[in-house]
This record gives sequence, C-alpha cells and structure tokens, in this order.
Amino acid sequence: MANTTPKQTNTKGSKTPVKKKVFKNIADGRLYVKSSFNNTIVSIADSKGNVLAWSSSGHCGFKGARKSTPYAASTALERTLEEAKKHGIKKLEVFLKGPGVGRDATLRFLRSKRDFDVELISDITPIPHNGPRPPKSRSV
Repeated sequence: MANTTPKQTNTKGSKTPVKKKVFKNIADGRLYVKSSFNNTIVSIADSKGNVLAWSSSGHCGFKGARKSTPYAASTALERTLEEAKKHGIKKLEVFLKGPGVGRDATLRFLRSKRDFDVELISDITPIPHNGPRPPKSRSV
C-alpha cells in the first residue's frame, strides 16, 4: 500500500494535499531569546540553524503593554518548550539578545524547569565598537 498524504477539500471543492508535520528526533538544540522593550520572541533551532519551534508574547495572546512583561515572556518560553519536547530535545544552549525584561524571566523559568539540561548561556546582544559620529554640540 502506497504512502499517501491525506486529502482535504477546500471551499471550492478541489482537493489539496495537507502537509503533515514531521517530528525529528534531535538530542540537543539552541534556544534563542530576543527580548526587546515591546515584545519577547523565543525560538528553538537544531544545530544547523533550522527552527523547530517558536513563539512570542504577542503570539500567546498578550497585547499592548502586557507583551513586554516577564510573565508574557515565560508563557512564550513555556509554549516553545512544549513544542520542543515533541522533537525529543534534552540539552539546550541558550542565546540571549536584547535589553528587555524577557531575558531574566526566561532564565528564571529555565532554572525552575528541570526537563532540559542547559549547557551554555551566552549573550549575543550586538554592541557597537565605536558607532556613528555624535551630533554637533548645540550653540545658544
């Protein structure tokens, strides 16, 4: 018997193939946390950089000023880790980026969760090594 993907009918009646989600069995992954002043984006990738799961504070249903809270960041991380468990990830390398409050909240949440082994915590926030020329001094 041939392996066929299930067919789904759309509103016009034509059959379109439905893409089945494939869960890989990966031992270790990389957790990227990009925390800005307005939002926190969390993604888990394999060693090659292919994103396996992601979430953000806005994706979890928080809007406006509540997106930039530590609770929203930990909720986004929790949702991403649940998705990563399906791929069989046990070890994580954590990369933090940005100045927001979500960085501390995600680290606190990872310490309380004992499901994953954290091997590395690294800050990859871009810092200028001189930057642009400062504006001319104001003359009054």
